[in-house]
Amino acid sequence: MLTDVKLQDLFRITNEAEFEKIALSVYDFQKRKNPIYQKYLNQIGKLESEIKHIQEIPFLPISFFKTHQVRTFEGEAEAVFTSSGTSGNQSKHDVKDLKVYQDSFETAFKRFYGNPEEMTILALLPSYLEREGSSLIYMVNHLIETSQSLLSGFFLHNTEDLINSLHQAQARKEKILLIGVSFALLDLAENYELDLSNVIVMETGGMKGKREEITRNKLHEILGKSFNVEKIHSEYGMTELLSQAYSKGKGIFECPPWMKVLFRDTYDPFDIGKNAGGVNVIDLANIHSCSFIETSDLGRKVENGFEILGRLDNSDIRGCNLMIQ
Repeated sequence: MLTDVKLQDLFRITNEAEFEKIALSVYDFQKRKNPIYQKYLNQIGKLESEIKHIQEIPFLPISFFKTHQVRTFEGEAEAVFTSSGTSGNQSKHDVKDLKVYQDSFETAFKRFYGNPEEMTILALLPSYLEREGSSLIYMVNHLIETSQSLLSGFFLHNTEDLINSLHQAQARKEKILLIGVSFALLDLAENYELDLSNVIVMETGGMKGKREEITRNKLHEILGKSFNVEKIHSEYGMTELLSQAYSKGKGIFECPPWMKVLFRDTYDPFDIGKNAGGVNVIDLANIHSCSFIETSDLGRKVENGFEILGRLDNSDIRGCNLMIQ
């Protein structure tokens, strides 16, 4: 069973050998302590299989988070993060220890962007802010509270306040992060003339039900031209994960050392190790839920990272067919 020391070691991984060793240890722990994962492994005939490499680990379909408590612990969760969507169609992620989540996003953010204390962080996340249980809001709120800038904050529909804060931070030559959901950033780009050439503009996705879907490349093209920004940054995360990958441009994401993306054959979910296909994520920060998630995203490996190409059609079908009653 993992000790507290090993929990701390998750965020100190420095190479592939360390990642593989800890990932295999986490797998052994979760197949014994996570009842849903254990039943799933048994149902697909993999519970007693000897696993020697991470490519051999079976990944849990992400749809299980909509129908079951995917957890390794008993008792009350410290927090329950929920996805958007109607009741009954939401993913729920029971978090035993919020410190694990905080350690994960703080360490990753500092790795990619530096200390949030030294930044002005402006958040344009209306669709997330208007509901409860968003892990993204929890993360951004914590980063805003860490920031030493009095200008940092959330902006729901008060766009003029956001623009004033942007101008003030630019005048002070502060390091600025504008993080926003895609449709809100598009609205901002279409309705205001802004020079954000000295601002990190980061989109978090999120167009569904708000505007017509467009490709990430097209989104970045529009935002880059409107804001006079050479590269649009992106965040790749989800309710079911406690870690995030980041892109500093061109939609090419990189993971922190305790997170890894693998690709599966879209016709054979157990054929893992492809250069493109369905996206499987190993997130070791998910120690108290499941670290091995078969997502409904499509992607491909690129040099030094990966791209997200879209979503799989009927992505919930396999999960439903294998659902444990």
